[in-house]
Amino acid sequence: MNILLVTDAWHPQVNGVVRTLVNVIGELKRRGHNVITVTPQDHVSVPMPTYPEIRLSLTTARPMRKLLADAAPDAVHIATEGPLGLAARKACLQLGWRFSTSYHTRFPEYLNARLPVPVDWTYGFLRRFHNAGNGCLVATRSMAQELRKKGFNNLVAWTRGVDHELFNPAHRRENPQKDGPYAGLERPVFLNVGRIATEKNIDAFLALDLPGTKVVVGDGPDLPKLKAKYPGAVFPGVHKGVLLAEHYANADVFVFPSLTDTFGNVILEALSCGLPVAGFPVPGPIDILTDPACGVVDADLRRAALCALDLDRAAARRHALGYTWQACAGILLSVLKTNLREAA
Repeated sequence: MNILLVTDAWHPQVNGVVRTLVNVIGELKRRGHNVITVTPQDHVSVPMPTYPEIRLSLTTARPMRKLLADAAPDAVHIATEGPLGLAARKACLQLGWRFSTSYHTRFPEYLNARLPVPVDWTYGFLRRFHNAGNGCLVATRSMAQELRKKGFNNLVAWTRGVDHELFNPAHRRENPQKDGPYAGLERPVFLNVGRIATEKNIDAFLALDLPGTKVVVGDGPDLPKLKAKYPGAVFPGVHKGVLLAEHYANADVFVFPSLTDTFGNVILEALSCGLPVAGFPVPGPIDILTDPACGVVDADLRRAALCALDLDRAAARRHALGYTWQACAGILLSVLKTNLREAA
């Protein structure tokens, strides 16, 4: 199958959307499918206000329509609702082509955290965008339930995967208190990984009265503010690959304070390294942490973090093994097969 995938989220961004798409595209190619990507790297773009890591492509439906017609794909998937996604949606409708979409981000809440834009307005825009497609892939069942209540149609629960070989308990040191990334730190170590920005609610984690040491791995616009506000916390910066896996494997609890993520790929990375997880009872944590042996969800995040200290690291790893990129790609393929290009 020749698949055309349109996304406004792409390298050099480092986030769950990009990681998901890269891994799924890799799996689709391993299965013999040809994937054509349309990304900001193919267009003139400008930085998004208040979020410069995201590039906004300068394009319209007319050149997008020519691009699609020239590519002549068997199926089209529009992964994001940015300028490229909007142009591709309009072009598909003009061409009479079916297409599918995916809902990755609680953009209404993210936007409202930065600008005085009512959440209902943005959800109205997103509802119109996604309902025009033949299927909308959503990260979790609980998120799909929320969106149905807001009038979204044709929703399909779309799981995520994790690299079990990279994110592995084997990276844990024999004596993590004296060796590894947390050598010399007071235990227990409570870890958070991700973009350090307002929507991630990291302040709620750092403000907790917890024993030991809090560590936040990552970068973002709120880093200087949080470093000044919480001098007792440790901010190692951005780590990737084996170095990131070592952070997970040698910590004691992973704390996920976000209230707005639709999934939380970092939760799977932590579990895969044998690290129990604590989070709020919201979409993402409640969908992933279904085994009480591997994680705790509680409206009291401090209580969740402390309870997670007693959980079985082996159970966390076992639970993560149930999530694969093969299953994730399979769900997308099943939707794409219903969207095979047809003239209206």
